Amino acid sequence: MEGIVSSKQQQPLVFAYYVTGHGFGHATRVVEVVRHLILEGHIVHVVTAAPDFVYTSAIQSPRLFLRKELLDCGAVQCDALTVDRIASLEKYSETAVIPRETILATEVKWLQSIKADLVVSDVVPVACRAAADAGIRSVCCTNFSWDFIYAEYVVDAGSQHRSIVLQIAEDYSHCEFLIRLPGYCPMPAFRDVLDVPLVVRGLHKSRAEVRKELGVEEDVKLVIFNFGGQPAGWKLQEEFLPPGWKCVVCGGSDKEEYPPNFIKLPKDAYTPDVIAASDCMLGKIGYGTFSEAMAYKLPFVFVRRDYFNEELFLRNMLEHYHGGVEMIRRDLLTGCWQPYLERAIRLKPCYDGGVNGGEVAARILQDTALGKNHASDKPCGARRLRDAIVLGYQLQRVNNRIIGIPDWYNLEENKLVGRSSEGSQFLRLLSLNLLGFREVEDFEILHGDPQGLPDTMAFLKSLADIGAGHDSKKDTDDEVREDLAAAGLFNWEEEIFVARAPGRLDVLGGIADYSGSLVLQMPIREACHVAVQKNHPSKQKLWKHAQARHHADHEKLAPILEIVSLGSELNNRGPTFDMDLSDFKDGEKPISYEAARKYFAKDPSQKWAAYAAGTIVVLMTELGVCFENSISILVSSGVPEGKGVSSSAALEVATMSAIAAAHGLNIPPRDLALLCQKVENHVVGAPCGVMDQMTSACGEANKLLAMVCQPAEVLGVVDIPSHVRFWGIDSGLRHSVGGSDYGSVRIGTYMGRKIIKSTAAGLSKGNNKDDMDKDGIELLDNEASLDYLCNLPPHRYEGVYVDKLPETVTGEEFIRKFVDHEDSVTTIDPKHIYAVKAPTRHPVYENFRVEAFKALLSATASDGQLSALGELMYQCHYSYGACGLGSDGTDRLVELVQEMQHSKASKSENGTLYGAKITGGGSGGTVCVIGKNFVGSNEQILEIQRRYHAATGFKPYVFEGSSPGAGKFGYLKIRRRNATE
Repeated sequence: MEGIVSSKQQQPLVFAYYVTGHGFGHATRVVEVVRHLILEGHIVHVVTAAPDFVYTSAIQSPRLFLRKELLDCGAVQCDALTVDRIASLEKYSETAVIPRETILATEVKWLQSIKADLVVSDVVPVACRAAADAGIRSVCCTNFSWDFIYAEYVVDAGSQHRSIVLQIAEDYSHCEFLIRLPGYCPMPAFRDVLDVPLVVRGLHKSRAEVRKELGVEEDVKLVIFNFGGQPAGWKLQEEFLPPGWKCVVCGGSDKEEYPPNFIKLPKDAYTPDVIAASDCMLGKIGYGTFSEAMAYKLPFVFVRRDYFNEELFLRNMLEHYHGGVEMIRRDLLTGCWQPYLERAIRLKPCYDGGVNGGEVAARILQDTALGKNHASDKPCGARRLRDAIVLGYQLQRVNNRIIGIPDWYNLEENKLVGRSSEGSQFLRLLSLNLLGFREVEDFEILHGDPQGLPDTMAFLKSLADIGAGHDSKKDTDDEVREDLAAAGLFNWEEEIFVARAPGRLDVLGGIADYSGSLVLQMPIREACHVAVQKNHPSKQKLWKHAQARHHADHEKLAPILEIVSLGSELNNRGPTFDMDLSDFKDGEKPISYEAARKYFAKDPSQKWAAYAAGTIVVLMTELGVCFENSISILVSSGVPEGKGVSSSAALEVATMSAIAAAHGLNIPPRDLALLCQKVENHVVGAPCGVMDQMTSACGEANKLLAMVCQPAEVLGVVDIPSHVRFWGIDSGLRHSVGGSDYGSVRIGTYMGRKIIKSTAAGLSKGNNKDDMDKDGIELLDNEASLDYLCNLPPHRYEGVYVDKLPETVTGEEFIRKFVDHEDSVTTIDPKHIYAVKAPTRHPVYENFRVEAFKALLSATASDGQLSALGELMYQCHYSYGACGLGSDGTDRLVELVQEMQHSKASKSENGTLYGAKITGGGSGGTVCVIGKNFVGSNEQILEIQRRYHAATGFKPYVFEGSSPGAGKFGYLKIRRRNATE
């Protein structure tokens, strides 16, 4: 292979090349640049922590010198797919901050000793500062910088780590310029930039030679399994691959036995040859895998990594050139590979850019070492401003939220190169983005931000598809009724308002909410989307049956309500609902809640509409809103029903948010939640606390919402530590807060409170009053007027009242002694036998457990912390059972968690899962699980899923991840693009 143009120098140049300690991807691309420098006769000293074979397998030369030194640590990974953000910052501090002065002194002395002509960094920050102190020019060559990567970690870890990012950026500023590789991230610390093509290692062998050595026939499909040398953490199985496929494994463990259709590569195997001989790659995106897949047009099935921002930009470029297929992590672990592999081999990757970045970069480095000035004479302000703004995009991300990269960032830059109007063109693009005019699919977004949420992007795509179906005016036989109804629901040339509200996972608090307890709730990833459009009755599109109803009265057009629920047929209910809005009025006033409840109870298959349409009744009744226009509503919910994760609250909150946005109503999230509770309590007729609606409206992604529900107050959010993760596992037993168990327990709780108040009043006025001090009497007086059981400390419950509470009591006996239980929501059945002691004890201790849980979350990370958190959840679970709110399914899931927790394998890994509890109203539904945030925990969750399936025949749904509440999401105002073109 030809090298770069010879420097024709009598003496070879000396390069000091610093390589970051993060992974092999940096080392493999450095190899290609160094190879070209050595071909020109230069001397290269590589400062690296990578194994020697990474360099010596490609370069055999006496001019290559390897110096083992770790001057940064990159990102500390819990496993192949998860970065530990706090540990990364702490490790960097240990590696490069604390010993900084010693490092600088050592490196300056070393650089001077080798008489370096140029320092190159990929992308070690302190190397640039050391070069400056030694009086040597320096250049960086990279696609990302550590100030960008660590900046998000600081958001999570706290401002005490901010100085790390600032110091890194300061170190980079000593660099003369940046050689920027494709798929780059924003890097505002660098003054000047030179772009080069992909840096790719060349091939040593042909496809046929590699396959022959591997023993793989040409007609066999070959996938390369490449996770960057990190331990996979799970066992590969023969059935993971479709028939006719084989898999070569990079960086596999020597201790693992591989199925016959898997081939383990030697650790020093030359990966580019194997990549070029394969049909597709399965792995995580890093620069090495990305660049070689692009160069050799190999389809790439990738699994996202948590908290490594470089990936977003590489993925953007990979997908732009039709080279990527995303696999969800769960399918990777369970071996559901076939659909992804088959889709991948149908791709036609089309990257046609240069792949000689190593040669180009080497030429630039040689010229710089010879004294050439590569600093650009163009102003760099627009580029650095653009980089800073995109960095801001990243720092606005909440945990676990995926944000899209602005389309103009990577791709528009190519159009700007060489234009004198670079700055003005950039500012035009910037102004469009800042004003909110962003295009998603076929829609122009006039207000709001999809926030990169995958389900929101999918919902907008479905809207576009529905609109396209309407435009085609073709009704195919395979279209379901809801699709046909949805296609004619909106006037597509008019504005549509979209809102989103998630379900919730009850981490702790649950049924103690109505007793005033603190509760901790997490908004889940699954959410409900609602699109709303208002139209003058003359413009409203009517379904055929509605047309017939209005045909006789054309002159008096009345507003109507039309609702389509996508996916409703899977739940055995009618997919559409319509009514005259005048049905919600009694003369000039809104109808009563009782009348509204009877209205929706007429047709059981359409009772679901009460959750959506009921928001209109509540807005009319509580806020006096007058709806003079027709309203079209499209509902698409990803929150599974009957699993105890508040699918109804998500629907109510999303619907009311979208209707409010369409009608210009500014309702604060807390107030909106209280209004939605009225929908469920009064219109639907299902008594419930407000924690579900509060979480859906006020929650924040990857945080627990702390609140009390009696009276309803949000107390703030609690950060979930990076090493802690929550899952929900569905038991398959349908949950209902309207069930008899829930109501009976609530009545028993209020009975207990009434008995405690009566007992306290008697003690305060009894014969022993003279023996008590003033404080004791005051305490009893307070307890005689006890508003919520949560305000009674456990020691007072045990010391004074526990013996006064009966285990059970008949309704008749209680009414005879105490008249009323003082709960307006429930009614006592005189013939029913109610448990009293257990339902009363539960909220007293639950509030104590929740307060302790909240405090423990901020404690120092340790197994002891996780064990204590898990124990509190177990106690809550068994307290539910004592109240009569357990179930065989949820008990079995909790037992499986305990089996995992106490297994030898789990103990050898210092534990993975630590606790579990039934959630919400109990009697079925979902179990919440707490564990360590790493792949091993995911494996155990999946094993629980498999065991439960084997034992019951039901495969439980697993909830994982979090997303923002409706208040944080806001709303979108969208309009079809072709409507204005």
